[in-house]
Amino acid sequence: MKHLSSPLLSALTRLRDRLVPEALGLGWMPIFLLGYLVFLFVPVLVPSNADWGEGVRWYLWPTLASIAVFLPMYFLAYRGSALARVLCTLGIAALGYGLMPFNAFSNTYVIYAAAFVALMPGSMWIRLEVFALLIIAYCGMAVWLGFPVFVPAVTAIVSVAVFTGNYFQAETVRKRAELKLSHEEVRRLAALAERERIGRDLHDLLGHTLSLVALKSDLAGRLVDRDPQAARNEINEVSRVARDALAQVRRAVTGIRAAGLAAELASARLLLESDGVTLRYEAQDVALPADLETVLALSLREAVTNIQRHARATIAEVTLACSDGHVQLRIRDNGVGSAAVPGNGLSGMRERVESRGGRLRIDSTLRQGTCVEIMLPLPSSDDAVAAPTKAPVGAT
Repeated sequence: MKHLSSPLLSALTRLRDRLVPEALGLGWMPIFLLGYLVFLFVPVLVPSNADWGEGVRWYLWPTLASIAVFLPMYFLAYRGSALARVLCTLGIAALGYGLMPFNAFSNTYVIYAAAFVALMPGSMWIRLEVFALLIIAYCGMAVWLGFPVFVPAVTAIVSVAVFTGNYFQAETVRKRAELKLSHEEVRRLAALAERERIGRDLHDLLGHTLSLVALKSDLAGRLVDRDPQAARNEINEVSRVARDALAQVRRAVTGIRAAGLAAELASARLLLESDGVTLRYEAQDVALPADLETVLALSLREAVTNIQRHARATIAEVTLACSDGHVQLRIRDNGVGSAAVPGNGLSGMRERVESRGGRLRIDSTLRQGTCVEIMLPLPSSDDAVAAPTKAPVGAT
């Protein structure tokens, strides 16, 4: 597909999305699976004296007509409602049964139906019952038409394999969707809790400050005539309190916008483990200013998202350390690796890091994983110096 011109590829992609919803995340696979229809024409290669049963022959026109009936049901099974999928599945199975006297390889349709049975709504036992009835009906018709024993036997074996594979794949997709929802809920609850904390802090701060401003303003008003100098002192004090309150409010609002490393680590662990990736992390006890912590947290979020989407890794490691007045964040995975192509996410990460005087290094080698390393200078203030003791905050 890469060799196709961009307009043609775009047109084909739009056509595919009209046939199979993009939300299913199946890509081109449903289109490629139609290649199994070629088995309907295998009898052309079989000697004419092959024993498929008395009166069983291969006819071209019934086969072509069956394909014309099959394709709408096939795509409707992907696009339609749960009821539509059930009806289409039964219709495809019926098509396979009806074509049996005209094409011994009509079991192709039965196998397609077995694949869709695994995706039907209902419990596992209901699907197993429908699947068993589908295979028993085919085997019964095969015996009635005098097919060789190996034909229903092979059909049953392939159908069991297809049904089992589709069932477990559907369960995996469902569980991943549930874990993704849980991950998003954790993020939402964490954000809500942080907003509530900031709201309480602002309420306490402004309530105290405004009470003090009101008290001193009233006092200044009473002193204006009796003691102008004392009144001016009170007014100056009101001005100072107001400026201090404004600075505290600004710091609180900065806290709302800031992203915390601890929260991002917890979120990253949930996201990666929902995709089967083990996250190991080790962090030094570092006291970071809010702006630096936000840069590191957002960079961690972007790196973890790239691992989940593209790396196909099984293990990811996050390390936070400081030395020589710098803090270093390293995110490494054992995925497929590749030549890193800067996108919006990586470009934004680099801009945030470089705006703080830091540097970003990405080492991505094919089949050897990817390592993202961020180095940021720490401010010289004693409040932002990292403690020298190495204390792991957790590992999995």
